[in-house]
Amino acid sequence: MDAVEFLTKLRKLIRSSYQNIGDNMISGGVDNMEKYKYLLGQAHAYQYIDQEISNLLNPKEQKNDNERTDDNVVQFEPGSTED
Repeated sequence: MDAVEFLTKLRKLIRSSYQNIGDNMISGGVDNMEKYKYLLGQAHAYQYIDQEISNLLNPKEQKNDNERTDDNVVQFEPGSTED
């Protein structure tokens, strides 16, 4: 089993667990605030882990700070003024 296959299976298990928490909360399986907060914390953790796995499987290009170009930002040169 390679790393991509492992991460894909792990992601499927995490999503299933996340769905089970949602189903439990929707169906009225929460009878007090402590249990609600616990399940909500678990759901947030599963979302975070799922996002991190997604980032590993689909890496985004990261720009080097020296090569950074922002089209929406105006660059001012020091000492240059226009009157």
